Amino acid sequence: MTVLRTSLRNFFAHKGRMALSAVAVLLSVAFVCGTLVFTDTMNTTFDKLFAATASDVTVSPRTSDVNKAPESGRPESMPASVLERARKAKGVKSAEGGVSSMNVTVVNGRNENMGSSSGAPTIAGNWTKNDLRSMEITKGHAPRGPTEVMVDNDTADKHHLKLGDELRTIAVTGDLKARIVGVATFKVTNPGAAIVYFDTPTAQRELLGATGRFTNLNVTAAPGVSDEQLKGNVARALDGTGSFKIQTQKENADENRKNVGAFMNVIKYAMLGFAGIAFLVGIFLIINTFSMLVAQRTREIGLMRAVGSSRKQVNRSVLIEALLLGFVGSVLGVGAGVGIAVGLMKLMSSMGMDLSTRDLTVKATTPVAGVLLGIVVTVLAAYLPARRAGKVSPMAALRDAGTPADGKAGLVRGIVGLVLTAAGGFALYAAATVKKASDGSLVLGVGVVLTLVGFVVIGPLLAGGVVRVISAVLLRMFGPVGRMAERNALRNPRRTGATGAALMIGLALVACLSVVGSSMVASATDELDRSVGADFIVQGNQRIVPQAEKAIQTTPGLAHVTRYKLLSARMTSPDGVTEDGDVTAADPSYASDLRRTTAAGELAGAYGTDAMSVGSDYAKKHGVHVGDTMTVAFKEGRTAKLKVAAITHDDSALDKGARYMSITTMEKYVPADRVPPNQIMFAKAKDGQEKQAYTALKTSLQPYPQYQVRDQTDYKKELRDQVGQLLNMVYGLLALAIIVAVLGVINTLALSVVERTREIGLMRAIGLSRRQLRRMIRLESVVIALFGALLGLGLGMGWGATAQKLLALEGLKVLEIPWGTIIAVFIGSAFVGLLAALIPAFRAGRMNVLNAIATD
Repeated sequence: MTVLRTSLRNFFAHKGRMALSAVAVLLSVAFVCGTLVFTDTMNTTFDKLFAATASDVTVSPRTSDVNKAPESGRPESMPASVLERARKAKGVKSAEGGVSSMNVTVVNGRNENMGSSSGAPTIAGNWTKNDLRSMEITKGHAPRGPTEVMVDNDTADKHHLKLGDELRTIAVTGDLKARIVGVATFKVTNPGAAIVYFDTPTAQRELLGATGRFTNLNVTAAPGVSDEQLKGNVARALDGTGSFKIQTQKENADENRKNVGAFMNVIKYAMLGFAGIAFLVGIFLIINTFSMLVAQRTREIGLMRAVGSSRKQVNRSVLIEALLLGFVGSVLGVGAGVGIAVGLMKLMSSMGMDLSTRDLTVKATTPVAGVLLGIVVTVLAAYLPARRAGKVSPMAALRDAGTPADGKAGLVRGIVGLVLTAAGGFALYAAATVKKASDGSLVLGVGVVLTLVGFVVIGPLLAGGVVRVISAVLLRMFGPVGRMAERNALRNPRRTGATGAALMIGLALVACLSVVGSSMVASATDELDRSVGADFIVQGNQRIVPQAEKAIQTTPGLAHVTRYKLLSARMTSPDGVTEDGDVTAADPSYASDLRRTTAAGELAGAYGTDAMSVGSDYAKKHGVHVGDTMTVAFKEGRTAKLKVAAITHDDSALDKGARYMSITTMEKYVPADRVPPNQIMFAKAKDGQEKQAYTALKTSLQPYPQYQVRDQTDYKKELRDQVGQLLNMVYGLLALAIIVAVLGVINTLALSVVERTREIGLMRAIGLSRRQLRRMIRLESVVIALFGALLGLGLGMGWGATAQKLLALEGLKVLEIPWGTIIAVFIGSAFVGLLAALIPAFRAGRMNVLNAIATD
């Protein structure tokens, strides 16, 4: 009890000094709990949606795949006769046929795409009684003919649609214009999908290209019949054939949940990874806090030892303080995490993914995990300072507070740091010299971890030299004040190293990702300049429908148009090995639209009759040579025997590993109604008519807003924008770690001011002005921040350069260092240091000189 009372007294006596450490724990725990609540809420939203939309038993074609759009652009379907057989099954209360397609685009009268901006699908189908499980008609009525359509309420609200407005649905079978006659509202949360409904004959004709067919059957069980019993009865009614996928409501919901869950896990673990970085940075803050508190209480601890306290009791006292700090910060962090989750939901809603706070899910494990994580990390971080406190001898009661014991990093620490850094450097070198990118990924990860830990351990040794260099460049112009700031930063290398290391971690990742992102853009731009001969590229979020293809083909000013189709096939190489993959069917002009070099043969030959090409990696793996015969079984057609006419080099990021053949060859083996629409199309303008052709092509595709026309300049800009958006998102997630690092600088300076109270008073007494004092503290902060930035940026550029060597093996061969970003971050770090010093400098300037001198 005595130890507990002592810990409580010390904790509340120094609560102000621990405040920033508590904030660091709060922020880290909040990010973890916010991530868990946010992802759990999204899972709950989808779970409710899947449970509400699935019938008791669902029947669909065996080949249908919810993860992959059908190549033909038409959903897999089955004849209406299957519905009649299912209705005769024992225990069936009702059964109805459903039609559904996600291979559509819906536009309004102003030619604006009604699809979600969040990536959620646009779904067109027929209105059935099963839809009443999850929706209700709130305006108008259900569609009754080919000129009528019903839309979901969320889409109507977002795009200001009303009854009587015209919508045009674009599918591979053609365009359908219809007027809105009804609006249906979800009874559960719709995460963002845009949905339109037609009557059944219209949906069959316009979405499937034929009447009398359905994409799925919705079967409802009679009273007293379980879903499992009904599933068995329906399977027997359908003769137990393997042509159908028959699922209970739970199985259907589980399948959909699994598909969404994979995506959600990526989000969840990525965000938790950034939370882990924030925790790592927070550890340095906590270590510094307790190290400085222990140093300031050296005489007090010595007195405790003198009156009988054992080492274990002193150690335990400090750890209990850490436990209290972790508990308070974690509890507050759990509450803040719920707020973060709600904020993320609002953000996602503004981006088009609707999430309702009605579905807010806080599992019991979330606050428990948050509190435990915060306490464990805090206590572990305080362990070393606690051990140091336990080693304070009773004789320390006779000395001034603060001991020089940690003034220099120990020899052992230096040796360990050098060994770790050297090992990490060797791992990075090994990663940069591998022959296959997959072999180097793990080695790169090991190198990153070892060099990071090595720099953290060796930081106090580096502090002396690096701080002196930075001071010689920046601080000498400030005269004696600058020299005192330098000496203050050098006074405790371990403290300076730990504070700088916290900032180093975040900035190292920023620098690494900046180098990788810039190199990717530069490499892709170089590849486009060298390899792409087409003037224009047309693509979008839907395969290019025939009517849009016709518009492209008839655009004036084009020398040629190239079709490009992807098909699934099972290929057997001459060595007898069979594997599934994609083949590319294109017009012969594609050889000039994308200039690929060959390791053997001529690429033009691959576009001949019954010919194809393979990539060099595949050829090497399976011993394929020009003249060999490949067996290609098209998923949507027959099996072909094709002669290998060319082997293309796989040293390009564009179409790496592609297997080319002509569209003419493909059409020999794939029925016309199963030939897929174009994945992408290329066009070449007539000489001297590039601008006119560009304008004409955009005009031709105005009725189809789902497609974008880009010339090479547009494509490069789009690539830069996409990489920039990704980096900005990552930088935003790293901002938490940098904020915690800034709190660490503030905390170090604030406690340092308290520690040097008497010294500050003496300096003020001999003539140092308040302005000079504040400047000294600000300059000290700037030096520490620049020390961390210099280490972090240097380390990060090394990581990024190594990562680029691996990307070069995938065709991204240009290394580009974004010096503008690096310099901006370095200069920004100086401003961060100034900002961090504002409060400590202000408090130091307000000290009463006599009281400061009299401080014990």
